[in-house]
Amino acid sequence: MKNLVEELKWRGLYHDSMPGTEEQLLKEVTTAYIGFDPTADSLHIGSMVQIILLVHLKNFGHQPIALVGGATGMIGDPSGKSDERNLLNEETLAKNVAGIKSVLSRFLDFNSNEANAPIMVNNYDWMKEFSFIDFAREVGKRITVNYMMAKDSVKKRLSGEGEGMSFTEFTYQLIQGYDFYHLYKNNNCILQMGGSDQWGNITTGTELVRRMGGEGSKAFALTTPLITKADGSKFGKTEGGNVWLDADKTSTYNFYQFWLRTTDVDAEKYIKIFTFLDKETIEALIEEHKAAPHLRVLQKKLAEEITVFVHGKEALEDAIKKSEFVFSNFSIDSLVEQGEDFFIDIFSEFDQPVVKKSDLMNGVDAVLALSDLTQIFTSRGEARKALASNAVSVNKEKIQVETLLTLKDIFFEKYILVQFGKKKKYFIINVEND
Repeated sequence: MKNLVEELKWRGLYHDSMPGTEEQLLKEVTTAYIGFDPTADSLHIGSMVQIILLVHLKNFGHQPIALVGGATGMIGDPSGKSDERNLLNEETLAKNVAGIKSVLSRFLDFNSNEANAPIMVNNYDWMKEFSFIDFAREVGKRITVNYMMAKDSVKKRLSGEGEGMSFTEFTYQLIQGYDFYHLYKNNNCILQMGGSDQWGNITTGTELVRRMGGEGSKAFALTTPLITKADGSKFGKTEGGNVWLDADKTSTYNFYQFWLRTTDVDAEKYIKIFTFLDKETIEALIEEHKAAPHLRVLQKKLAEEITVFVHGKEALEDAIKKSEFVFSNFSIDSLVEQGEDFFIDIFSEFDQPVVKKSDLMNGVDAVLALSDLTQIFTSRGEARKALASNAVSVNKEKIQVETLLTLKDIFFEKYILVQFGKKKKYFIINVEND
């Protein structure tokens, strides 16, 4: 077997593992799983590391299992959380589970006939008939409260200033641990993988396998680092919120742009983590980028590779076309020619203050429109200063303090495009009927 752990280490995808994990992966085809909690009906790029980890596992000849947590999702993982999540109802949970299964199916072929074909499971299938008494007797007695209390996810919640931890959340690590045992028993799964924040839950699983699996039972754990940005801000967030893996939640244009806007430091890190390019290719790209950083070779290749991986080649071509249009000196007429869907796809993530048509009926002073009506500027004085410095455009045309905004400024019967500053900060005024 090729050395998967060595591959993960140079890519920055390795954080920790239990003793013997690397040796096990080198010895034979190994079945391993990662869990995905259905907190939403899609996955965002925060889940990309785990998806990529499963793909690497498959590419290195091992068998991946993707577990969708229909049961654990009813409780909510306390790891890294300061407060308990709101419990989801069954209808929402079922919708979320279906959405996540759909996303995962784009990256792993669960219908493959290969010997190491990926498997998808839902832990609700084996937990739904498990009575509380049976669970307490068969699983609860295997792990002491002392062992569970020693986990960081528990200690942090109990020592914090919040309301502590409910019994419901306290049981989470036992249920996740039982998942591992169930997959060990039924699928010969001996490795669980996940983010470093999951170490406590994962090792509870290895302990349950050891205690419930009988003599000679073995189980391993491997974790990836939590991805951060060089400036310390949260990875995967934009002004519009999460960057999702579904185009109806984050357009392919905005997805592509997210990666294209990556800093040089982060791009050098992310191209190893989020692409499948080999070491030699990546090192050559890094050297090429360092020789001419202004060409943003790394960012472009990163954005291309991951957009194709998530959305396909046609989506990449569409995203590039839209990017070239946005950064050209386009006119509002040329934008309108492209159509409303094109416009929405590009500008949907920007702030969209609302005004009424009656506000524009007789024309409204630009200062008033950009401050009182839309709050684009916090005060009339700030708006007047920006206008006086020739820094504001409406529908790609510079406007002055004395300019009036009228119904004639509306395009697609609904929008007015406002642009402010050198960095092309856009606002989309939504004009609604009274």
